[in-house]
Amino acid sequence: MSVKMVAPGEGNLIVFGNPAAGSPCGVEFWPRHQTAQSSIPSMERLLEARAGWGGHSNPLVSALSERLVMETDGNDNTAMLLQMVMAEAIGNRCGSASALNRLCEVLIIRLLRRQLELGATTPGLLAGLSDDRLSRALVAMHENPGKSWRNTELADVAGMSLSRFSEQFVSRVGETPQSYLRRWRMILARQEIASGRRIQSVARKLGYSSSEALSRAFNKHYGRSPVAVRKESRELSIVR
Repeated sequence: MSVKMVAPGEGNLIVFGNPAAGSPCGVEFWPRHQTAQSSIPSMERLLEARAGWGGHSNPLVSALSERLVMETDGNDNTAMLLQMVMAEAIGNRCGSASALNRLCEVLIIRLLRRQLELGATTPGLLAGLSDDRLSRALVAMHENPGKSWRNTELADVAGMSLSRFSEQFVSRVGETPQSYLRRWRMILARQEIASGRRIQSVARKLGYSSSEALSRAFNKHYGRSPVAVRKESRELSIVR
């Protein structure tokens, strides 16, 4: 996750509360927007940031509701977390940028847990994670994406028959297990390549037989070569 503090009206992650006391009473997050279309009055916005978590290609982001809101009574762990976020943002001390990124990751995780508690109604990763059995298979793929997972192995992890697992996975997640695994690998590959890792190293990590095999899959998925993505990432870092 990357988080950047922005002016009021320019962010998609908003901490709101009592402006007089400066105490937070909740957070609002718009996962698929750079700018929130918030109904919260500007006078109640204590802090505003632009948070990104892999864009629309991230299956978790695409599975989330348009708007996530979590309120606090001022005395719980969420309130303490929001106060820490505000302290880092306002203090602007050494290491604040890294601390903000980590704190906001925890904040988003709490929002996701709340979403899971409420239940997911549309197909996607969140709906899959809300199913105790399918979640085990999804977590296995996420923790070891380079393994040559077969559906029979994933069904065993989930504790389901192959036919039941395949049927439920498509119904809840919206795609087949192998399709989801390929897409997850591509997301990881893009992040790794953009960060400067060698294509051969990324291919080995994600279970591809060679850098050429990864490049073919990458180009088919994104319509661009890994080299082009890495070059673009370098140019953007120089500009910044």
